[in-house]
Amino acid sequence: MPPRRAFLLSLAASLGPAGPARAQSWPRRVTDLLGREVTIPAEPRAVLLGEGFQLLNMALVHPDPVSLLAGIGGDLQQVDPQSHAAFRRAFPALARVPRLTAGVGQPLPAEAALALRPDLVILSAWQAASEETRRLLEHFGTLGTPVIFVDTFQDPLANTPRTIRLLGVALGREAQAEAFARFHEARVESIRARVAAAGVGPKVLFTAFPGRWDCCWAAGEGGGGEFLAALGARNVAAGLLAGQRGGTLGLEQVLMLEPEVYIGTGLYRPGDSGGLQLGTGAPAEVAAASLARVLRAPELAGLPAVRAGRAHGLWNFFAGTAINVVALEAVARWVRPDLFGDLDPAATLAEINRRFAALPFEGTYWVSQGAPQ
Repeated sequence: MPPRRAFLLSLAASLGPAGPARAQSWPRRVTDLLGREVTIPAEPRAVLLGEGFQLLNMALVHPDPVSLLAGIGGDLQQVDPQSHAAFRRAFPALARVPRLTAGVGQPLPAEAALALRPDLVILSAWQAASEETRRLLEHFGTLGTPVIFVDTFQDPLANTPRTIRLLGVALGREAQAEAFARFHEARVESIRARVAAAGVGPKVLFTAFPGRWDCCWAAGEGGGGEFLAALGARNVAAGLLAGQRGGTLGLEQVLMLEPEVYIGTGLYRPGDSGGLQLGTGAPAEVAAASLARVLRAPELAGLPAVRAGRAHGLWNFFAGTAINVVALEAVARWVRPDLFGDLDPAATLAEINRRFAALPFEGTYWVSQGAPQ
């Protein structure tokens, strides 16, 4: 999917090798995902969350993440209102948490952020490059307020365990964070080991929001491209895009690529007939009908992947959340069924819900061609 800021507008940390999680005393010194050493003086009670989607990740390590919030970015509520509504039902206090931005891609307003007097600020790595963030860091630095950067979007498979471990130490939840990090690492490493012993995989086209965006925004090295690389698949859009992480292909290019597998992403919006309907709260029959409808588009209907019944849909916001390993397993089954026919992403998600998630992920998050409607 496109770089996070532009994309959304259009719609341990280095904590050392994994080992037994040990509770640390305060203050704590951590290294964040940008390599910054940060001291957290006391257990946080007022967290400013610069990206709303990180609430989904906090909920994997803390049983009541909303109780810690002093403020939150507005992206989750704007672009995935179903997930936001689910959190509000489970944690009604979320309705009283100040929202610092009206939508996505907006810089955090310094005056409003400072007025909340947070004792910890959590930002996403994609937010680091802006001038507004640089000034915000200066202001919080003057006050002695710790700021850490996390990442489950720019390099998801590598940085998700590091981010979860960082959150665990920062929030005083080391044991649960370590358990999830190991859970994630074990599954990714098992997949990589099988791929290393196999040959090259099939040609795959991975696009964002078919049926909602004009044809066709394709993944490069990012936005699903990481999954294809990890699986040894051939990303047919690689080398054809203006941006490294992804970009637009013309209709003629798409038809000439002849992918053997097609994957598109989508988002559930009740009552909306556009695009793939996938995500929190999405009924299975609605998801299946949306895929069938999308695949009738001229740019997709004639693809070899579609004719062969190898077209699939995936919740767009697996990109940016720590449960991305579920998406990796689903894509692995689709792309290389000979290697990964035994994987069960539904069971993996169920285990995440049972062992880790303060709010279970409930809905239809992926769908395949021919699913019952």
